Amino acid sequence: MFSLKNKKALVTGASGGIGAAIAAALNKQGAKVCITGSNEAKLNKINQQSSMCYSQIVCNLNKREALKSLISKVEEKIGNIDILINNAGITRDQLTMRMSDEAWDEVLETNLYASFYLSKSVIRNMMKQKFGRIIQISSVVGFTGNPGQANYVASKAALVGMTKSLALEVASRNITVNCIAPGFIKTSMTDELTEIQKNKLLEKIPSQKFGVPEDIAAAVVYLSSNEASYVNGTTMHLNGGLAMI
Repeated sequence: MFSLKNKKALVTGASGGIGAAIAAALNKQGAKVCITGSNEAKLNKINQQSSMCYSQIVCNLNKREALKSLISKVEEKIGNIDILINNAGITRDQLTMRMSDEAWDEVLETNLYASFYLSKSVIRNMMKQKFGRIIQISSVVGFTGNPGQANYVASKAALVGMTKSLALEVASRNITVNCIAPGFIKTSMTDELTEIQKNKLLEKIPSQKFGVPEDIAAAVVYLSSNEASYVNGTTMHLNGGLAMI
């Protein structure tokens, strides 16, 4: 079940905890995986610590020239992409009245435009081979909002709308486009919170725990599989009951 044997997958933002877990889970199910990120040292570390031996490409997704050459570089390494995981995302938090244009633009460029462009770039070959899986990593705050994150929230909410439109365009070719909206996941970001901050957050989560990157990775594996061929244009919420949407 959920075999991805001989499938080729691209995972962006793979130098973070969630991206690394996604890459490992896809590989475990038989996919050939290419990981990308802006930090070469972190990508190297992931490959060194893993027995997976991923292909890897350093790419800063908010640089359009680098973004526009990414797919061809990936295809040279692993072939046509069957599974695209748009996981890369950044934050530049600030209250709206103080947020700079640069902070807005950088977040939207990385979190939204890059996902749009990469999705657009893989669709033609997916349509030819009559198979494709595109998965966007959104966020619970794309549905609930969050003070100080107008740019991040806008980018994550927009991914959901884009996903629905794209799914409608390509569904007849056995291509699915879906979102995953994580809640609070145990990563290096949550590790930086104080115990008081963690406890306040946990009080809001009915499951009374943070998720782990493997929770997101398991959902990605399912949505990438043949077993999920009838799941299209939807958002899977993984937040421990924090927001029952």
